Amino acid sequence: MNNLTDAPKYSIRGLNLLGWRNMQHALDYLYANNQLRSGTLVAINAEKILTAESTSEMGELIAAAEYKYADGISVVRSIRKKYPGAEVSRVAGADLWEALMQRAGAEGTPVFLVGGKAEILAQTEDKLRRLWQVNIVGTQDGYFSDEQRPALFERIRASGAVIVTVAMGSPRQEVFMRDCREVQPDALYMGVGGTYDVFTGHVKRAPKIWQNLGLEWLYRLLSQPSRIKRQLKLLRYLGWHYSGKL
Repeated sequence: MNNLTDAPKYSIRGLNLLGWRNMQHALDYLYANNQLRSGTLVAINAEKILTAESTSEMGELIAAAEYKYADGISVVRSIRKKYPGAEVSRVAGADLWEALMQRAGAEGTPVFLVGGKAEILAQTEDKLRRLWQVNIVGTQDGYFSDEQRPALFERIRASGAVIVTVAMGSPRQEVFMRDCREVQPDALYMGVGGTYDVFTGHVKRAPKIWQNLGLEWLYRLLSQPSRIKRQLKLLRYLGWHYSGKL
């Protein structure tokens, strides 16, 4: 498929994932014909597939998202195994967010940032403005009550935001995006987890060589041994992969 504004879809465990060849393909797809798509972006890795199958709410939230893409190297390898010849690459959520913010700065796209601690959110806003002149039309840290949600949704709608990025972890960020879309449907929503912390230098990502080798998960495990229980759960996914139950 040569049209950069389109992308094939590949089904893994019942989820239809976009087959982006690289980061440029992802950006060209999202900014199809210089018009940013609306909908919800969700990064898919093996852990999220497991959660989607074990938790009905999360499964419904992920299934409803228009743009699901392979964020984990395990998922990319599963696509290539199930669909020989598939031209698909891993697009890390943190990298996609930065590339999207850079493109938004160049295009003047209005952006609203949600989530994180107040000081980290302020640093994120400042860095985005300095680096890429991003048009930030509003921010809200992640510490708000359920009673404050309707007013926040209205603020986002009134701001004219065309991109809304939400850093609150799963499933809270997916629930937020689903509900906010009912008030402001004409925007691209992206769940970004701990990306603001990485962007501002408060959390260190694996070095590029580890990322390129598909070993970012191992780097995180070595840096944070308490993740071992989460990693052991992934053995179930590996079983699916090697037994062809994709």
